[in-house]
Amino acid sequence: MNAAQHTSRTPRIAVVTMGVKLGDETRGYTRFRFIAELLTKHGFDVDLITTSFQHWEKSHRDVEKACYRDLPYHVVFVDEPGYKRNLDLSRIRSHAVAAKNIRAHFEANRGAYSLIYAEIPPNDVARACAEAADADGIPFVVDVNDLWPEAMRMVVNVPLLSDVAFHGFTRDAKTVYRLCTAAVGTSDEYAQRPLKDRKKPCPTLTVYVGNDIKAFDAGITAFADDVEKQSDEIWVMYTGTLGASYDLSTLIKASALLDSKIPNLRVLILGDGPDREHLEREAEDFRAPVRFLGYQDYAHMAAYLSKCDITINSLVRNAAQSIVTKIGDYLASGKPMINTGSSREFRTKVEHDGFGLNVEAEDPRALAEAIERLALNPSKRKIMGMHARQIAEREFDQNTSYLEIVRLIQSLT
Repeated sequence: MNAAQHTSRTPRIAVVTMGVKLGDETRGYTRFRFIAELLTKHGFDVDLITTSFQHWEKSHRDVEKACYRDLPYHVVFVDEPGYKRNLDLSRIRSHAVAAKNIRAHFEANRGAYSLIYAEIPPNDVARACAEAADADGIPFVVDVNDLWPEAMRMVVNVPLLSDVAFHGFTRDAKTVYRLCTAAVGTSDEYAQRPLKDRKKPCPTLTVYVGNDIKAFDAGITAFADDVEKQSDEIWVMYTGTLGASYDLSTLIKASALLDSKIPNLRVLILGDGPDREHLEREAEDFRAPVRFLGYQDYAHMAAYLSKCDITINSLVRNAAQSIVTKIGDYLASGKPMINTGSSREFRTKVEHDGFGLNVEAEDPRALAEAIERLALNPSKRKIMGMHARQIAEREFDQNTSYLEIVRLIQSLT
């Protein structure tokens, strides 16, 4: 679809994302789809520009499917060759092709847009958007969802070699941050990151990834009765990726330590990822009371969270993540959270808002003690859970919190 073909006189916004869930797809993030929908509701004409490759399924979309049409916004697919793993050279090359094709799209549609709104990472894709906006003399808003290459150093951190390997990511990020008109971040840390590479400040806005609480509650209504739980069981639950940043090994060891103390304790791990087979073997070796539920769609995940007693935000010590996507769902469940993440911003929030406990990362005994403390204190769980739901409704519900993004874009256009 050629953006220049649209005849509307309302401001046209390009919303660019590589990892969105669209149409009848079951996996992916909804943040940018929700932003596109909100902008459309508030009178903007929106192109949601994404890739022909579905990151979560690791497969190519059939871009001719009817589910991608007749949406409130226009979907523009750019070609991308794809990749099989989240962290390998194929992904880097694939993003480079996507960035090249996005540049070509903006070149073919010079003057069509009033503002470009794009996520980072991927850094090279965001740079293509920033430079296109600069060439057209229009505002560019960067939405900082993660920090590359900072997060990559957690996996590969070899002195000097890593500096060379990650030079391109650093260069692209600096260009994006220098050219942005405003920055939105999924945490205060992320929102303010561009300021480090700018001579002059720019407006910053923190809008948590959050969730659609109506959709979360609808999942509970639809499927909670299908989730079987014994009345005396205590469920500790993790949802999300089983990968390098997320410390499920410590959770498994902590649950094994508690098996004799709290025989009705069950740890549920909902999700999938490259570390699943290793973690399953580890759970068997430690004879830990752990169930791996695999990937579940959003509605079933909500139903499981509604039945759990404690949620776990389990991150390794040097994880670069700040306030991750799953936090909105954990809080919406109305259950207390144990946080092992090292982000000072989020640890302060856990303590200040009273919805959980902070534990040092990679310490099975400390984690076991925190689980035991909550498992044996139902009144404390109830109070923390009440605070969690209140924070979810006030700060993490996309239906209200994302209006701040709309107001920012209105002010810039």
